[in-house]
Amino acid sequence: MRYFLLIILCSVGFNASAQWYYKPFNKRTRSPQMAYAQNHSIKRLPPPTVAKVKIPPTIIEHTPYVMAMIEESVMRTAQHNMRFHVYNAASYNFSDLAQMYMKQNRLAEAKWFLLQSITISRQQNDDRHTIANLLDLAAVKADYGDYAQAKQDLAEARQLAISRGLTYDLATVEKKTRYLQDNKFKTPHSETRFAETADAGTITKPVNK
Repeated sequence: MRYFLLIILCSVGFNASAQWYYKPFNKRTRSPQMAYAQNHSIKRLPPPTVAKVKIPPTIIEHTPYVMAMIEESVMRTAQHNMRFHVYNAASYNFSDLAQMYMKQNRLAEAKWFLLQSITISRQQNDDRHTIANLLDLAAVKADYGDYAQAKQDLAEARQLAISRGLTYDLATVEKKTRYLQDNKFKTPHSETRFAETADAGTITKPVNK
């Protein structure tokens, strides 16, 4: 009986393990790959066209109200930087205020802020900013009619640019010098505005660290 059962189990096991012989993997038939659907509907659309519209530049008119708002914003920023000892940024704030006052022909205020900015830029060793401030200060003094002092500022700016090897700034100084020489006989401004309030004195923090 044992041998009979062993023979039956062996025959069943052999049939189960030998099924690969009838369907080998290397002889399976593969269906051909289906072709992708062709859709040329996009070719029927008209080509896109971009309208050539020239956008004019936006020019903000510097009305007295706008200038007053800008002045107040820059002044508060300068006060903040001086309060927290950010002297380098405050120096540029003073320069911005001075240039704003120069455009408004408020030369006294422009000169005061330029002097403050020059003091800080020298302490911070910001030579390029010092040169730019000296050029603006020379322009203010030339508008006053003080051409001797203006030439001294230009000479100092030129010497600083040469000693530091600032070629671009030296060219700017030479250009500014030629401009002032061509216009040095211009009559001083008769409508120079002076500070009516103590706004220029609102920033009284010492610039020394």
